[in-house]
Amino acid sequence: MMAAERGAAKNTLDAYRRDLDDVAMRLSVRDRTWLTAQTPDLEACLAEMAREGLAPATTARRLSAVRRLFRFLLAEGERADDPARSMAGPKRGRPLPKIMSEAEVDALFAAAEALEGNRGIRTRALLEILYAGGLRVSELVALPLDAVARAGGTLHVTGKGGRERLVPLTPPALEAIRDWLRVREESLPKGRPSRLAKAKAFLFPSSSADSGHLTREQFARILKELARAAALDPAKVSPHVLRHAFATHLLANGADLRSVQALLGHADISTTQIYTHVLEERLKALVETAHPLAKR
Repeated sequence: MMAAERGAAKNTLDAYRRDLDDVAMRLSVRDRTWLTAQTPDLEACLAEMAREGLAPATTARRLSAVRRLFRFLLAEGERADDPARSMAGPKRGRPLPKIMSEAEVDALFAAAEALEGNRGIRTRALLEILYAGGLRVSELVALPLDAVARAGGTLHVTGKGGRERLVPLTPPALEAIRDWLRVREESLPKGRPSRLAKAKAFLFPSSSADSGHLTREQFARILKELARAAALDPAKVSPHVLRHAFATHLLANGADLRSVQALLGHADISTTQIYTHVLEERLKALVETAHPLAKR
């Protein structure tokens, strides 16, 4: 159902499977299954997770998967009740997203500019698209070759749940893409017709990946190397941190929340609102350190 009706990505399906397998194992110790478990059984599982020291976010995610499964079983007539309906999840604070300053992003771009050859051209195109469009890394690496051509000046992105959106690109990003397209053919796999046919469909093909395109892991390594060249802490630089930086920098420079929601591809604006908290924290810190009255 999650795959066919909700269009969930493979990573999402894998996460649900792991969470449900863990709870199913805990229920089996109590001689319970998904069809026989009751609310006390599920509460005992959550209590066990807490004793084991699982993070509240992990426990909450597993409870969310369990709730969805029981709603499915109820809708399909496999159960006459939903034992998870009244259960409360663990209290947890929502962590603020990690971001980079505009100066740190500039340093990253300067390091990319210093790279030579086709590798440097590809890195600059990847970085420009990621920061100019705020894409998820899974969206970036799997961009089809015609993602730009289908709408000049914008990028056609297919995100979570198969939702599509158009992302406007900056002139430097468009120029970086044009530069990459001039040398892209040289990166296509040689001597393997089946792999070549698959790779031709992607903006960033890969000769080593079975998918035919650059993988998330490969791009993460590229970004870490770039961070080291820029004298930044590689542990604090990732594709998702750049996505956070994209959203935060837009809001800091006057963009409205609804526009940022659309650009990020968030289904619910509450997901986007976390970035306003980042700005609030920065403004609060600014007042506390820079305002004359704060020094009295």
